Amino acid sequence: MDKILSKIRSPADLKLLSYKELELLADEMREALCRLASTRTAHFASNLGVVELTLALHTTFDFAKDRLIWDTGHQIYPHKMVTGRYDEFLTLRAKGGLMGYPNPAESDYDLFMTGHAGCSIGTALGMKCGDDLLRPDEDRRVVAVVGDGAFACGLIFEAMNHAGGLKKNLTVVLNDNKMSICPRVGGLAESLDRLRMAHFYTGLKAEVQKMLNRMPVIGDPVERFLSQMKDAVKAGLLGGMLFEDLGFRYIGPVDGHNIRQLQKYLGMVRDFQGPVLLHAVTEKGHGFAPAAEDPTSFHAPKPFRRENGSIVPMKKTAGLPPYTRLIRDAVLERMRADRRVVAITAAMCQGNMLEPIRDEFPDRFFDVGICESHALALAAGLCKSGLRPIVDIYSTFLQRGYDQIFQELALQNLPVLMLLDRAGVVGPDGPTHHGVFDMCYLRSMPNLTVMAPGDAADVAPMIDWALEHDGPAAIRYPKAPAENADRPATPIARGKAEVLRSGVDGVLVACGAPLAACAEAAARLAEMDIDFGLINARFVKPLDEAAILRTVRESPLAITVEEGALQGGFGGAVLEAAADAGLNAGKIRRIGIPDRFIEHADRNELLADLGLDAEGIVRSCRKWLGQIRKTAGGTRASA
Repeated sequence: MDKILSKIRSPADLKLLSYKELELLADEMREALCRLASTRTAHFASNLGVVELTLALHTTFDFAKDRLIWDTGHQIYPHKMVTGRYDEFLTLRAKGGLMGYPNPAESDYDLFMTGHAGCSIGTALGMKCGDDLLRPDEDRRVVAVVGDGAFACGLIFEAMNHAGGLKKNLTVVLNDNKMSICPRVGGLAESLDRLRMAHFYTGLKAEVQKMLNRMPVIGDPVERFLSQMKDAVKAGLLGGMLFEDLGFRYIGPVDGHNIRQLQKYLGMVRDFQGPVLLHAVTEKGHGFAPAAEDPTSFHAPKPFRRENGSIVPMKKTAGLPPYTRLIRDAVLERMRADRRVVAITAAMCQGNMLEPIRDEFPDRFFDVGICESHALALAAGLCKSGLRPIVDIYSTFLQRGYDQIFQELALQNLPVLMLLDRAGVVGPDGPTHHGVFDMCYLRSMPNLTVMAPGDAADVAPMIDWALEHDGPAAIRYPKAPAENADRPATPIARGKAEVLRSGVDGVLVACGAPLAACAEAAARLAEMDIDFGLINARFVKPLDEAAILRTVRESPLAITVEEGALQGGFGGAVLEAAADAGLNAGKIRRIGIPDRFIEHADRNELLADLGLDAEGIVRSCRKWLGQIRKTAGGTRASA
């Protein structure tokens, strides 16, 4: 097992291997991916699909000097194996282990911490321009590997347009596996499908190009005729005219699982002058039949083991339903009741569990691909026509549509509902995916209502309220089981919190999902003869100033608890309101995400490290209450 892989300490070792040994190495790498998938949830099918491409890239280029940028980055695992990190490979996505995305802190072979799609060509072009300015005598080649799903991003075409104009020596490898996370959508996908089916080989195309370039041009009529003929031949034989018109030489399609062929064409494009796009056709899940047959389910599967040729999921204790499912079910019910309600997602149908909505209402479900800005602009147009759009996007990806939240939704005061899945810490995906900034970037927008359900009982009523509200709204919720706080739920009213209990020693003001941990903390404190009240804030904006500030005024200590960045977050809103009301802000403390990027680990591990679990909240309450009692000089601090 791993006879070859265990000996690879750097990409230089790969260049000593024969084709047969490289093929055996590819098999060993896939076995390593299967072993990882048996231990924890990890990106699986996408990594199976780029094994040969990774080996061909590292045996053709010298990325100790040349530049390599992986778009999105979740297909980085084979690259990590051959760049000196194989001994740590099974720590990937575990606390203290390797990150599941590129990480410059781990290796000089990782140039950017890429976790959002579409930026690789722009950053690669920037590096090429920088190298040409600072190191003009060094012939550094720059390569960006981009998936076909990411090719729908506007950023890709902005960068290609610029690169085509600059005519820099830039190589783009289009890793075309017909997939994003779910099957890709749109006109570009159809164009790529036609290219994948092309019968002409690149060798023939290259010879045709040479012939066309050697054609003499004499006189205006002849020039016009030859120009038209060359365009016709190009369109018929060369394919890829979209890329050619952007100034990129198109080569392909080539077999993305044939190492020898990949090396041949990568070597060819390495020596080209100007921007070039190599179209490599791969299969997501290649080499592992279950993943190849169902790449969507095996994008990031739950841990499994192989048994007699079958896949057996690891046993998992049934638990509470996740917020994502409760949100989906509530949306589905509203769509059944109101034909005006439509759903929009940005290539995250599976992640947002929207398949039942897609299947039941195909005409009212829009998957726009990895185009968050367009998703929001589309929603604005749908809304203006009289529909009630729901835009369901991960918190970390909604940031990419910030200008449309401002211009198309808030400024127009359009009743569009944004659902922010994965708000808060998301566990092993790490800093590129933690959804901790949404309250900061949404709270400042006029007209926008921002909500956070405290538990499962808040979910459906919040969606019902938002779809009746005459203005834009957002609901943020974590990738976590939806707990049920022991409380009689009250109806949702704009800007109204729930005061669940009062306390003479202080109050915990919970924003969203931390409500259950706060309730547990209050119960533990009561066992220590420390009496804390509890508020379910429900609304980030508008804040329930009447209820929260009254409690701040009457309590010795008020502690806000949020699973979001403290800078500009919910606790900041409470401090601002207290300052505006002339209250003593020294009575207010905050628990949340500090001013740093949070590394990857299991979600519960991260909550414990951040003091956002019940134990951490109890610890903070006791510490801050002790400080206030010491200042007040008594056992019970007065207001």
